Amino acid sequence: MTDATQPPIDQPGQDAPEADDALSESMVAPPLVERRGVLAAPRGLVRSSLIYSGMTLISRLLGFARDLAVTAAMGASATVAADAWNTALMFPNLFRRIFAEGAFAAAFVPAYAKSLERDGEEVADILAADAMATLAAATIVLTLVAQASMPWLMTIISPGFVHQPAKYKLAVLLTQITMPYLPCMAIYAHLSGVLNARGRFVVSAFAPALLNIGTLVTVLPQKTPESAAIAASIGALGAGVAQAALLWWGVRKSGARVDIRLPRLTPEIRGLIALAVPGAIAASVTQINILISSFLASFVNGARSWLAVADRLYQLPLGLVGVAIGVALLPRLSTAVHRDDADDAQGAMDQAIVFAMALTLPAAAALVAMPFFLIDGLFQRGAFHVFDAEQTSKALFHYGWGTPAFVLARILAPAFFARKDTRSPMRFALVSVAVNIGLGIVLFHFVGFEGIAAATAAAAWLNVFQMTDALATRGHYMLSDEAMRRLAKIVVAALILGVILGVASWARPYYQPLLLHRKEIALVLASSLGVAVYFGLLVALKAITPAEIRNALRRQPKAPAAETAGGFDLG
Repeated sequence: MTDATQPPIDQPGQDAPEADDALSESMVAPPLVERRGVLAAPRGLVRSSLIYSGMTLISRLLGFARDLAVTAAMGASATVAADAWNTALMFPNLFRRIFAEGAFAAAFVPAYAKSLERDGEEVADILAADAMATLAAATIVLTLVAQASMPWLMTIISPGFVHQPAKYKLAVLLTQITMPYLPCMAIYAHLSGVLNARGRFVVSAFAPALLNIGTLVTVLPQKTPESAAIAASIGALGAGVAQAALLWWGVRKSGARVDIRLPRLTPEIRGLIALAVPGAIAASVTQINILISSFLASFVNGARSWLAVADRLYQLPLGLVGVAIGVALLPRLSTAVHRDDADDAQGAMDQAIVFAMALTLPAAAALVAMPFFLIDGLFQRGAFHVFDAEQTSKALFHYGWGTPAFVLARILAPAFFARKDTRSPMRFALVSVAVNIGLGIVLFHFVGFEGIAAATAAAAWLNVFQMTDALATRGHYMLSDEAMRRLAKIVVAALILGVILGVASWARPYYQPLLLHRKEIALVLASSLGVAVYFGLLVALKAITPAEIRNALRRQPKAPAAETAGGFDLG
């Protein structure tokens, strides 16, 4: 019962504006072209998503290095530091997802994009400044209250820690250190929305790398698990300040003027809050999953760390694919819906789903077919023992079959948000979270902590079913026949890949000795073979052709001024 952490280039500098300009051009509403397949039009969505994913990949690679350092230094079941550290990250991240990234961003981005088109930059930037002031004030108050009451709150969110005084005290201290990360992330997420609405994604995609760098730099010199946990918490807080500052610079560089001011409840802000409240409720009930899973995991020493490590791996495709496409899709759909352009909206959704599944299903196949191979090859070293790898792989298996649903939810949600509908996702979340909680408690009791991950995956698929059914019933979106045919071919290729990787995992004892007995080399070899076979199958089955990929990646010409609504690249 977990949720996605923040999603997470070139060094920001002279090259960044050019990259942003390329993205801005690609996100302009496309001229009418003859459609030749799902990936033929609109080209800009795939190109923008790939560029965003490329920027995010660097951040995720740094995040992987950070996780290797953290798990090696803090371990999991053998120390108190790892569970305390993961708790310290969980609490501010929980509220970040409720207030900053989810509900408020979903309400703000369409409103800001519409204001840019209708009212001009000056009026839109005033709306952004007022919204930022309101969000910052709310999260600062929440941070102060949480810090003051953390000794009491910890007994509720982690009751299993109470009987381990050293872990309890360390978790309280670390969470008090990391809580100011929340207002920094609220500002970061809000300013990311400003940039995304302007069709600029590079800076916001790079910013999460600062958290990984800050944590990595502070952890490496430490000699004990406890000192590593304290240093990592301080590094996370410093990185939060740096992320907010970087986004502030990026917004100013884009030409937007989002000034610092005192919060004002203007009619526009009240309207945003009214739209955001249902989404906040939806995000809140979703975050109950995290609280319940954390509550249960606190009774099993190391379980919170095992879930956190498994969480990192399944969130790689979620961040690189689901978040990237969702970020590019929301402003694109908002513009298409505002213009009543059903063809553009249909094409963008078809393209997003096919492209996302082509990249997500092979990742899911790997997580399901060789979970222990992955965890053992990547993380088992230092204080992270083979027992920890075995337990983590049990959770990773269940997250694996839930991964396509996690990604699809990120892509389907913009279809509601673009129509200013935050209530439907709220209702769907209420149903899925009820199933998640009930199923999670039952499975935890009968099969152990990995039941938490299984319940999360099942609830994610239920959420996707509810969203697809609602979109089809309302006539807003249904997968086209062509997209369905392509998806079927992608599923076949992914199933074949899963068999190959499963055999590679089973046969590992036979060929690993030939590779200098290095599990890392064996993992790279098996993964590389699987990737080559999978993409060969995609081409052989004509699920996605090389010509379509080239067409999707080609820079789209700027639309005429008459087609860009007042000259703005609406992204």
